[in-house]
Amino acid sequence: MFPDDEKSKTSKDSLVAVVRWLKSRSPREKTILSVATGILALFILWIVIEDHDFLFVLAETCHFVGIALLVYKLFINKTCVGISLRSQELTFLFLAARLYCSFMMEYDIHTVLDALTLVATGWVMYTMMFQLKHTYQVELDTLMTAYVAGPAVLLAIIIHPSTTHIWIHKVLWASCVYIEAVSVLPQLRLMQKNKVVERFTGHYVFCLGLSRFFSCAHWILQIMDGNSLLMHIWGYGPWPLLVLLSEVVQTFILADFCYYYVKSYAQGSGVVRLPENVV
Repeated sequence: MFPDDEKSKTSKDSLVAVVRWLKSRSPREKTILSVATGILALFILWIVIEDHDFLFVLAETCHFVGIALLVYKLFINKTCVGISLRSQELTFLFLAARLYCSFMMEYDIHTVLDALTLVATGWVMYTMMFQLKHTYQVELDTLMTAYVAGPAVLLAIIIHPSTTHIWIHKVLWASCVYIEAVSVLPQLRLMQKNKVVERFTGHYVFCLGLSRFFSCAHWILQIMDGNSLLMHIWGYGPWPLLVLLSEVVQTFILADFCYYYVKSYAQGSGVVRLPENVV
């Protein structure tokens, strides 16, 4: 065995040992460890990254990489098994709303990344609905788009930014935040029904998990920095709290999947198997 192979095997064995140790912990211990790990990761990001706006760019980049992996899967494998069209529809909705708000309210690098991700998402939807329709698992993708987006839009009408922009823009902005928070639910539900997660789909959802973590870290660190511009943009009332809550909800929704994703690769299988209680 070559030295590099020995190092690789040692690293892999160590990771497996850590996963087994975590698996043996009680639910309470796992929760404490998760919170402690999150706080430690935030502290490291706070120290290492000087411009915390970069975290939001990183989050959007991770999302784009994830959708690019789906595009690759559809192009190479010619199958959309394991992919939720409902989640793609929700993603398209919140990206379209955010892109429109970006043009109306602000324009920067986030607009470019959102535009690229929106185009890629549109291509995935078109391919699933027409070119690869025969492989789409419609019987498993049962969490309808309207059931997820409807309550989010209703909440946006009630609670939205208290800025000087026109009312419809503020509602659209809030809608994209709330829809994004729950857009992955149909995808997680479909994977739960499948039990076994296809490789590229697993990569995609893991990228979403990373994206949510970086986005959540961005908002938290901005608040810790006492960003007065951010406070001005957010306004007052319950809206700032709901923005942060939406980010935290997204992160926790995907946290379980990311755990099983890392566990599967630590054990060498590369196959993500989800238990009943993931969603």
